[in-house]
Amino acid sequence: MQVGTAETEIDEKVIRRRGSRVLGAGTSGGNGQNGGGSNGGGGDGPGKNSPDLEGDESGLIPDKSRILTWFLLLVVLMTFGGLIGAYVVLATNRALEWKPFDLPFQVWISTAIILASSICYEIAYKAIRRGQHERSKRFLVATTALGGLFISSQIIVWLALVNRGLYMRGNPYAGFFYILTAVHAVHVLGGVIALGTILLKNWYLTLDDRESAYRISLARSVGWYWHFMGVLWVVLIALLAFWK
Repeated sequence: MQVGTAETEIDEKVIRRRGSRVLGAGTSGGNGQNGGGSNGGGGDGPGKNSPDLEGDESGLIPDKSRILTWFLLLVVLMTFGGLIGAYVVLATNRALEWKPFDLPFQVWISTAIILASSICYEIAYKAIRRGQHERSKRFLVATTALGGLFISSQIIVWLALVNRGLYMRGNPYAGFFYILTAVHAVHVLGGVIALGTILLKNWYLTLDDRESAYRISLARSVGWYWHFMGVLWVVLIALLAFWK
């Protein structure tokens, strides 16, 4: 996820309705009947190598998705902040019933999956911004599939712990492992649903400027959430694996 100043300026311009342009027509004075021009044809809209879409200052589109996403991220941060704080307190107190164990190897597979999903989503987001329709679809499908695979891998992790006789009762460390990973999985499931929405929105190519700007805005907001889930997972695993 790019957070640089240059990208922010571009995104703000994209949220505004881009200047009027006549698709399939040239400029007045000779190219009016030349359908498509350099932007026509193909499944990737404006072109696979076209620059990020920009526009003028007219027709501001309210970006409600950004406000909602920041609110959700704040709630998630507060929720896990409280859980992590309680975990650190108990781990530091070294209570007798605190019995750490080696994490199942499936945890590291889950970590690789969610990191790969973040990479796929970043590629998809850049493709959406550049009008590369088919490329964005492929990587959105890949990201959504990896999100579902991550949740499945978490179920396998829990089953592996159960097979080792590790339950929440009688071991606060095991209890925190189940709680932290389960709450995270629930939030990832919400992200998968959001990914499905983005995928459906971008399944068909659009030539409407406002719709294109809306898709970019929505994809950016979902990207913030999805990347945050990836970073949060890395923090949780580092805590559970190395702060016992």
